[in-house]
Amino acid sequence: MATDRADLILHPVRLRLLAAVARRQLTARQLSELLPDIPQATLYHHLGKLTHSGLLRIVSERQVRGATEKMYALVEDNAVLSPADMAKASREDHLRYFTLFVAMLLGDFTRYLQQSAPEEPINPLADGVSYHQTPLYLSDEEFVQAATAVAQALMPYLQNDPSPQRRRRLLTMIVFPDADAPQNNTTEQK
Repeated sequence: MATDRADLILHPVRLRLLAAVARRQLTARQLSELLPDIPQATLYHHLGKLTHSGLLRIVSERQVRGATEKMYALVEDNAVLSPADMAKASREDHLRYFTLFVAMLLGDFTRYLQQSAPEEPINPLADGVSYHQTPLYLSDEEFVQAATAVAQALMPYLQNDPSPQRRRRLLTMIVFPDADAPQNNTTEQK
């Protein structure tokens, strides 16, 4: 059974808003510019839900032409599903969560491909675009070591603040056991 928290986070619009605000502070106007396909009324509705639920916080407010402009930030430890949330989820819930995640990823990649005019070439290699799948044979202990090593390698870069010299890049990792692999993980001898 899905949790209310999972349903709150894993809504397509709210998930995109949370991803957009991750590691930065933005106003509704800036979010609207980043996500132009989300109608303004829808954007404000979901910002309200995310703020009221404690997933986003208002870090500052200022008056702009008679209106109050709010700056939003992610409440870092609150905007992810906990191990307890994941443990409560059914197989159907997990499939729905993963489908939404992949749909969001597909939307992000589509927007990357459409960022320039159709007649202008894109250069995924120069942009650092990569997608591939690599099978690894790892014991549970080796998997933990590998995941720890990757996290440690990324840690210095996760501390980078936005700047004109830095381009925001999305790093997506999906890891799961290969359901088609033999359970004993042995290879045939030739």
